[in-house]
Amino acid sequence: MEGKSIIKGYLQPAFVLCIVILAAGAIGRTALIKGLGGYLKKQPLPLKKSLDLIDEESLMPYKVINKQKQEYEDVVDSLGTEDYIMWTLEDKREPVNSPVRKCLLFITYYDLPDLVPHTPELCYVGGGNRLIRAESLAVEIKTGNFDKKIPIKYLIFGGRGNNFLGQDIEFPVLYCFYVNGYYGNGRADARYYLNKYFFHKYSFFSKVEWMFYNDTEFGSQFFPGREDAVEASRTLLAVLLPVLETEHWPDWNK
Repeated sequence: MEGKSIIKGYLQPAFVLCIVILAAGAIGRTALIKGLGGYLKKQPLPLKKSLDLIDEESLMPYKVINKQKQEYEDVVDSLGTEDYIMWTLEDKREPVNSPVRKCLLFITYYDLPDLVPHTPELCYVGGGNRLIRAESLAVEIKTGNFDKKIPIKYLIFGGRGNNFLGQDIEFPVLYCFYVNGYYGNGRADARYYLNKYFFHKYSFFSKVEWMFYNDTEFGSQFFPGREDAVEASRTLLAVLLPVLETEHWPDWNK
């Protein structure tokens, strides 16, 4: 009897009417967007040129000293794309003991982004680290015809060190997004620019992530403070972003 009463409740006219209205609203919204010329499902927009083909000479004075590719399919699946690079750069202008002499650069590209992929805040914490601080910043880049203020996210994580004492360490990770021709520094920014242009047939999304560090003679790493990391980021992005915009990312204006 109890089961029948529950079913009977779902068949009440008011409940059925609500379902009909909601369904009609969803169908109507879809029809309205299509009628206005909008796109609920975007078409893929490929890179001009693969990230693997970045001209290393164009990154000077940074020298590429290592290139990594994930060997495990489940890790690549978790990235949600095969368009990515993970390169280690070295700036030999910096002193040998400088904490910004080396840089781990990680760039991912999504030609058909339905959802904003995991950010470092999620990935590093998921890897066993703890997020200590997050700060939204903007760095001005002026080089040649490139004159922009780039929003970036500055994160400090805490984790177990790899020195022989296994001491806890704090390390900075920085990143920015490039979404449909706009830069952003958080998931909210990325979602906004992904959803802003529903009249556009295409959409794309890229994340640029980097971490400065150096190695000790004992094989462990040490990292820069905030001021050094931000200034080194300005220098890095002034070299990297014009290359990505000109040679690799789609031209949104076209």
